[in-house]
Parts: sequence; C-alpha cells; structure tokens
Amino acid sequence: MIVVYTSPGCASCRKVKHWLNERGLKYIEKNIFTSVLNENEIKHLLMRSENGTEDIISKRSKIIQESNMDIEELSLRELVSFIQKNPSILKRPIILNERNFLVGYDEEEIGAFVPPELRKITLRFNDSEDLNREILISDAA
Repeated sequence: MIVVYTSPGCASCRKVKHWLNERGLKYIEKNIFTSVLNENEIKHLLMRSENGTEDIISKRSKIIQESNMDIEELSLRELVSFIQKNPSILKRPIILNERNFLVGYDEEEIGAFVPPELRKITLRFNDSEDLNREILISDAA
C-alpha cells in the first residue's frame, strides 16, 4: 500500500495525489498536522531514507533556523519527540510503499510506485512524414 505524508496547501502534495488518482492507484494519505506521527512511523521514515535526517527534514524550516539547533546532535529519542512536536520540519510529500521511498514530487521517480503489471512504456518517434506516433508496450503482455 502506498502511504503519502502531506500537509494542507502543499502544491507538490496536490500533484502527487492527482498523479496517483489519475492512475487509479490506492493510497493512504496522512496529513502531518492532523494525525500525530507515532514513534515507530518516524523511525521507519528515518530508516527508509538513504541519508537519514537530511532526506526528510528541511534545514530551511523556520523552527530549525530560529532554534539554531543541530538536528544531527539529537539522540534518536529527542529527534522523534522534536518531529512529533514540530511536524512542519518534515519535507513534503513523503511517499512510500514496500519497495519505494520518495520525498517531493519527481515526475520520473514517482513512476516506481506503479505496480509492474500496470506499467506501460510510451515510445515516441517521427516517421518520414514527421507524424508523431506512439507505441504502447505493456509489461502485462
């Protein structure tokens, strides 16, 4: 199942939801401001990110800049608590399923969330009459 961590007013979050809906992909949306992230969820996000806090925490966040704190110096317990109290420091959207993890909206990388049996590759080429033609190749075939 795809899980999308979002916030209201986030343009990239709207793009991701539109992209998923357009393809008929089911997902669970978790608004980071209305549903408190539990300790295990936050640890799971940190574990799934390649670069830990760097991938999911916005260093440009007003809270981080004003507090003048170094996130890297917090213990895991302190970090989890800080994120729970200040969810706005999380980058958005965060999208994950069993195999994939993506922060932000990236048109190329989001395609990994389409199950292999539903993927189609569109090849475009110009023929001698300069007409664009498309060939659809489905993995399911």
